Amino acid sequence: MAEVTLSEHIEEVLGASAPLELMVGIPTYNNAATVGQVVKAAQAGLANYFGDRKTLIVNSDGGSEDGTLEAVERARTDGHALMTVRYLLEPVHRLTTPYHGLPGKGTAFRTLFQVAQAGQARALAVVDANLRNITPEWFSLLLRPILSKKFDYVAPYYQRHKYDGTVTNSIIYPLTRALYGRRVRQPVGGEFGISGRLASHFLKDEVWNTDAAGYGTDIWMTTTAIADNFKVCQSYLGARIQETDGRGPDLSAVLVQVVGSVFSLMETHELAWRNVLGSLPVPLLGSPFDAEPEPAAIDLVQSLESFRQGVRDLLPVYQQLFSSQQLKALASCASEPAESFTLADELWVSLIYDLALAYHRRVMDREHLLKSFAPLYLGWVASFARQTEREPAAKAEYRIERLCLVFEQLKPYLINQWSLASREKR
Repeated sequence: MAEVTLSEHIEEVLGASAPLELMVGIPTYNNAATVGQVVKAAQAGLANYFGDRKTLIVNSDGGSEDGTLEAVERARTDGHALMTVRYLLEPVHRLTTPYHGLPGKGTAFRTLFQVAQAGQARALAVVDANLRNITPEWFSLLLRPILSKKFDYVAPYYQRHKYDGTVTNSIIYPLTRALYGRRVRQPVGGEFGISGRLASHFLKDEVWNTDAAGYGTDIWMTTTAIADNFKVCQSYLGARIQETDGRGPDLSAVLVQVVGSVFSLMETHELAWRNVLGSLPVPLLGSPFDAEPEPAAIDLVQSLESFRQGVRDLLPVYQQLFSSQQLKALASCASEPAESFTLADELWVSLIYDLALAYHRRVMDREHLLKSFAPLYLGWVASFARQTEREPAAKAEYRIERLCLVFEQLKPYLINQWSLASREKR
């Protein structure tokens, strides 16, 4: 990742206005359709809830060409300090579509952290520019816990459709919870509150030249905050509705970028998770209210067929990753009729743990390894969809919580095998 340097002019402006109390960061890249609404919500939130404090809204833009900067400027109202900082996109950023849709997201965040540090901000809220339902209250929910309750990291807690975020539900949330012992329900959410001291801590991290910073910024921030013992909470924001182009994220890219980042962070923070068993709740602030999340659908038939084909066609790959007992169980699942198809929680967790171990051992190219797991993930999706098709959201959430307990119960296996793998590598 290219080094980020603030211009002398920006340094001078920040130096003259420091110390700031609050800052809002809005990373953008071609978000002209929605960024104006986000800026207006930020201005209203700061005015309504923090009108007596020194504040700054910073737009970190990666070279938008669709009128985003003009939309930001049109949304500006008198009395609100607003600054646009440009960062450069590297060629790889333009060629690779990231999971959360913002090319160069790591560079955008690094820029915001540098601005917060230069301005001596006590607290920073970062929100996506493509939101369609953001409200002024979100800024109180993201910033108030830092100011009044001394939290360092505020993760979002969204009300989501039971079939939205299946990668998070099946892998990211339960694995992160089992590893680090804290129940952050949305570890890869798009909105965050960050204390000034944590922003400075992030800048000192050596992650900036790795894929975790380039593609897995969200999970890196959550993991670092927990692993390095910062004070973490969650704020209930209701539903999260985004502007999209109608295309879902590429599954292979999601697995490589996000799951790969989680596995890489396991190596970085090995000392933080090796002795953790069980998990503790993380404070949830804000009053839960009924919100209507966007519907999400699962194609059970297609997911199941992809699973069956993967079990057949990728057997030579899976033989390098999994035991004969696991392969036999997968073959048995693949032969089940659709109406009774089930991928047991214990089998699923064992596959994830052995995938992480294979990643750690580098038994094959890591990108190839993660992409090869896509059919097995679709098997979990098909199983979850069949079991919850007629269940309410609360019952589906209970199934996720039950899965998390299996991750925790089987973690001693991961710890033991990781120790063996680490000794082998030495």
